[in-house]
Amino acid sequence: MSRFRVSMDIGGTFTDVVAYDQETGRFQAGKASTTPDDLTEGVHTALAALVASPGDISFTVHGTTQGLNAFLERRGVKVLLLASKGAGDTYHIARGPRTRLYDLQYRKPEPLVPRRDVLEIGGRFDPAGREIEPLDEDAVRAAARRYVDGEFGAIAVAFLFSYAAPAHELRAREILAEELGEDVTISLSHEAAKEWREYERTSSAVVEAYAGPVVRRYLTRLEDSLTERGLAVPLHVMQSSGGVLTAASARRRPLQTLLSGPVGGTMGGVALAAAIGRPNLICIDMGGTSFDVSLVIDGQPDVSPEAQLEGLPMLMSVVNIHTVGAGGGSVAWLEAGGLRVGPRSAGADPGPACYQRGGTEPTVTDANLVLGRIDPDWFAGGALDLSAEAAKNAIAGLGGKLELDTVAMAEGICDVANAKMAQAIRTITVSRGIEPREFTLVAFGGAGPMHAAFLAGELGIGEVVVPRFPGAFSAWGMLQSEIRKDFAEPYYFLDADLDRADLGDKIAGMAATGLRSLDSEGVPLEGRRVEHGVDIRYEAQEYTLTVPVTDADEASREDFVEVIAARFAELHQARYGHANLGAPIEFVTLRTTAFGALERVEAERVAEAASPEFEYQPRAVIFGGEQYQTPLVRRDELAGRHSFEGPAIVLEGTATTVVPPGHRVSVDEIGSLVISRQEDGS
Repeated sequence: MSRFRVSMDIGGTFTDVVAYDQETGRFQAGKASTTPDDLTEGVHTALAALVASPGDISFTVHGTTQGLNAFLERRGVKVLLLASKGAGDTYHIARGPRTRLYDLQYRKPEPLVPRRDVLEIGGRFDPAGREIEPLDEDAVRAAARRYVDGEFGAIAVAFLFSYAAPAHELRAREILAEELGEDVTISLSHEAAKEWREYERTSSAVVEAYAGPVVRRYLTRLEDSLTERGLAVPLHVMQSSGGVLTAASARRRPLQTLLSGPVGGTMGGVALAAAIGRPNLICIDMGGTSFDVSLVIDGQPDVSPEAQLEGLPMLMSVVNIHTVGAGGGSVAWLEAGGLRVGPRSAGADPGPACYQRGGTEPTVTDANLVLGRIDPDWFAGGALDLSAEAAKNAIAGLGGKLELDTVAMAEGICDVANAKMAQAIRTITVSRGIEPREFTLVAFGGAGPMHAAFLAGELGIGEVVVPRFPGAFSAWGMLQSEIRKDFAEPYYFLDADLDRADLGDKIAGMAATGLRSLDSEGVPLEGRRVEHGVDIRYEAQEYTLTVPVTDADEASREDFVEVIAARFAELHQARYGHANLGAPIEFVTLRTTAFGALERVEAERVAEAASPEFEYQPRAVIFGGEQYQTPLVRRDELAGRHSFEGPAIVLEGTATTVVPPGHRVSVDEIGSLVISRQEDGS
């Protein structure tokens, strides 16, 4: 009988798999090198180490960066954009960079669709959804011929005010399907993002059309290969919002999967926050290629209704993640006589110099190996044998150019990488008025625990938590998620003009729609719930904040405007440092999120230590230019309530944790390593 709940996370260097055995209540983590030519190979290799057959799987969820990579590497399909007549330049005019007005080096983001591939189509609705001019169906049929002649791979349709009246977009899709067949990829802007702001909605549709075919092909290939090997349950996919969907639903709305890879770590942070009683976390995920930062605030993920990637906006619910090119494989190089680390990565093949796969450039992993912070004989649980000599040669070659010895060069590489990552944390915290010192730092990813204590010291954070299986924590987090679907409806009213009864009816209707949408996800009725919010701004302002609303009954109450205004003022004060309670406010967009409960996998408790002693091996490790005799501890040797002082290196199959001098480690009841700074020698 199927007994394993499995999650799979593909990174730039490694593919991680976590399996939960429902019979024993135990977790296992597996890791394999990512196979760029066919990512499914890496998935099957990692999976085979934990599960005898996919037929033994009772539930599976997958995080993919296929859409994100296609976008970042500009290897999506060629897109034909259909726009309303007279508005063909909207996508290229875009929006002025308010935060970059005085940046003389600013360059406008490169659009995914050149102007020559934008076709204007006659037909118009007004903002209230009244038809002014009928759709020019002949122009749509001509666009279909242009699609064939131009060898396009997808079509995006973005007509004016389609969020209020989508009839023209829907009819355009019907005509295009008649002319081109049902298999053509067509993204409608009101389905990609049913919201105001013409440029952002158009951009969302274009991104979905551009990356969608890549995501669909990948998910189909992965699902088919798992089915061939015996998988008998639906494949689920992580969404950018922190929820999951079946692969079938994800193929219909591929935009929602764009950031699905990194989001699993945030959802793992949410589950960890509840388990360890620390509601405010800074989650850092350092893998082989990138460094991702996200927040858990009051036990909930930090979610935004919009995102930007390389300056291009998308209207979708997304966990706020700030990413920089700083990972274990990040290459160290010189520019104008100064040391740089990343964003270019050695990746999985050839990888860092110490991998001995043909790489010769020095990387962060090479630097840590030179400093003694990595065990070359048991890296990734013994999956790779590293060459310390190759690492030294690569580091020494760069050091010679700066007249630094090998050790100084290695520490310099780590220091520059740490400074870059600390700044990434400041970007998502300090720049938003959030004080990092009030948070606990949670470190995961294969390289995150190696650098976490140094980052905490630079930011004044007093405590670091390294969860179990840190290299596969994002995959573990995917097992803590639930089905999620997001809905939005434009709703423009000043507070003085608000019809509370109508608002209540709208919210009740959206609740019913959201609950019905879970039919396709196989969620039982008792496992469904909805949450509501409304985007609000001060009158004559441009941007909004999403304010929670309990339900339709609350929206119909006589004091609703006063209650919601107070909530908005509180959020505005927290976000911007000021508020103006009593000033007119404007309702802009209604939001409903439907959730479908999945079986939650509780964090596994570990046995308490029978003795304060544990086995370790001494190793010479360098900190601050000095050599320390440092214990190398296998994490399997540690049990609950074990504690020890740094320096120390903790080894495990998915990651290495570095504990510098002046720090203390304790093991909590779920096996997390809690690293704290020792003050005044205490």
